[in-house]
Amino acid sequence: MIRLAILILALAASLPVAVAQGFPQGFRTPSDLVRSSLAAEPAAVAGAQPFTLAVRMQVKPGWHVYWRNPGDSGLPPEVTWTLPAGFNAGAIRWPAPERIPIATLMNYGYEGEVTLLVPVTPPPSLDPADPVRIQAKLTYLVCETECVPGSADLALTLPVGEPKPDPANAELFARARAALPVPALWPLRLASQGDTLRLDFAAGGLKADAIRNVAYFPYSETAIDNAAAQVAAIDDTGLHLTLARSSPAEAVPGALPGVLTLEEVGDAGTRRLAFAYGDEPAPAAAASSIPPSAAPVPQVAAELDALTLATAAAFAFIGGLILNLMPCVFPVLSIKVLGLVRHAGESPARLRMHGFAYTAGVLASFLGLAAVLIALKGGGAAIGWGFQLQSPLVVAGLAYLLFAMGLSLSGVVQVGGRLAGLGDGLARRAGLGGSFFTGVLATLVATPCTAPFMGSAVGFALTQSAVVALAVFASLGLGLALPFLVLTLWPPALRALPRPGAWMETLKQVLAFPVYATVAWLVWVLAQQVDPRGLLAALIGLVLVGFAAWAWELGRTAPPRTGRVAQGAAALALVAVAGLAVTVPQDRATPSAQAAHDGIEPFTQARLDALVNGRRPAFVDMTAAWCITCAVNEATSLNTKAVRAAMAERGVTYLKGDWTNQNPEITRLLEKHGRSGVPLYLLYSGTGEPQVLPQILTEGVVLAALQAVPAAADRSAALVR
Repeated sequence: MIRLAILILALAASLPVAVAQGFPQGFRTPSDLVRSSLAAEPAAVAGAQPFTLAVRMQVKPGWHVYWRNPGDSGLPPEVTWTLPAGFNAGAIRWPAPERIPIATLMNYGYEGEVTLLVPVTPPPSLDPADPVRIQAKLTYLVCETECVPGSADLALTLPVGEPKPDPANAELFARARAALPVPALWPLRLASQGDTLRLDFAAGGLKADAIRNVAYFPYSETAIDNAAAQVAAIDDTGLHLTLARSSPAEAVPGALPGVLTLEEVGDAGTRRLAFAYGDEPAPAAAASSIPPSAAPVPQVAAELDALTLATAAAFAFIGGLILNLMPCVFPVLSIKVLGLVRHAGESPARLRMHGFAYTAGVLASFLGLAAVLIALKGGGAAIGWGFQLQSPLVVAGLAYLLFAMGLSLSGVVQVGGRLAGLGDGLARRAGLGGSFFTGVLATLVATPCTAPFMGSAVGFALTQSAVVALAVFASLGLGLALPFLVLTLWPPALRALPRPGAWMETLKQVLAFPVYATVAWLVWVLAQQVDPRGLLAALIGLVLVGFAAWAWELGRTAPPRTGRVAQGAAALALVAVAGLAVTVPQDRATPSAQAAHDGIEPFTQARLDALVNGRRPAFVDMTAAWCITCAVNEATSLNTKAVRAAMAERGVTYLKGDWTNQNPEITRLLEKHGRSGVPLYLLYSGTGEPQVLPQILTEGVVLAALQAVPAAADRSAALVR
């Protein structure tokens, strides 16, 4: 027994090393994948004379980088500028992208070479004796079938003088400008036809046999089904393009800003045309201009990184401790403690082994989830903490598992120690396996909850190397496992537990009802993710799980022949459950697409950008149907009359982002603020950066934050003055 527990703990402890070895590049891009450089269009700069910089990326054949909307996966390049005082860098001007299929996904990006143009405005006057030093930090994701994050430190120095074009860079800038989309040439009309969007371009005179490779690239990441075919047709009235909508449940957009590309074949050969429709939204993360003196020296930066890792690990540990009190985890932990009460008289060594096995299950599960999450993010997926609950199959499977646990607690079926360490099996060899599995189950049901301190720690972990990230997740798992582990290691704690008795059977049956409540909640989450057919299939699956439990128990007590038939029926029912899971319709519902109600609007990055650019206050609520913390905050702190009245008085627009299903725009905003999961609450006052509110809210906290937002009448008067 001791060897088994030691082996389990050793495997859990070795997982960080194994995972780290699975990333041989240490998240550093090989030098031959992307060669980056920085160039300026003029040979010198002058005060108040805007000029253009070029960030050039030469990509290895077979690999690609991404457009501002990366499509189904990936991340766009980002540039952070370090400029002299008074200089201002504008937004990136993006060349027209290409459709890049990867397996069943469709990405938008660039192969071969891409040049990003960035306008820069200098201050009114410059000292001719002081050259202009420009630095840029370029970060990107470069992908083939796998993806590798990379970065480059770029720099150049320009003299102060007459801003004449640099002949050495003339061809580079000419090619870059030729790749930019030009203003729209043909009027566009947007219409909806069931599951599709139809784009009608009034392009009279086009010849169908001379036009090919027509594609439309929306700026919004969630507007269309990127991987679906785009069907083009040309007639006397113009060009018509049919696109599949991302979800039929979403409201039809009033406009679809984006870029139209096509190839036109003529006597002079084939030329690619690109036209921009609508205003390009402001960048989600604007480049910053920082005086060079503000940049930390490498030694200081390394010390700050080490301090941040220690703080993140401490926050993760505290968050793991608090997770034990969350409604997701408490029923499972209570069941395990009940098992300890039954066997409190056994040897301390035996009980310690259950503590070690449970801890190993928690640690192995946390490290396994972290490894999958890191690998998927390294592959370009826009996901975060709780990502597995964005899958209807995972939600349904977890509901079935907990339903079976509830039936066991209610006495419908006796599964002993093989399921969760319940009953007499805790004293047998299978009991250690039950303890290990209870740790796994506690981890799985903990993921919908975000405890205080936990969000920032997990967000930090997912921006670091694999080894650092796994260290933070291990601290989180240790915090979750510690109370139960202490209970098994410290004899006085066990003696404080009540003596075994008949009350335990009653308590065990009572504990079934919180488990059933969790099942009901999971079914509700599933209803937000699938269409009615999928929900019906999942409910039938619950009936089959109940039938399988009844038939299995009947087989244990019936005569041999009847028992074999009953157990065979139970096995067939479980096979049917698995078949239902595979065939569950995957047409997901879209909770975020609900029409605005009670003053709440669905979040889109374009809507938030419009409010921020218009200096209008906004409150952003990032939530998910499976996030219990979010639901509690909404009920107790966000939907109260006092809070809603304060928002109305100050003209605050309430934007609600639903992360129940994957949404790259929400994921990107979470990452921008150092989070990897919900909840996230942002209050934009109309000026400056948003205020990040705590993850656990009270009505008083929200009202106090709203005091910083001027009343709508005062703001209007200030604008008039």
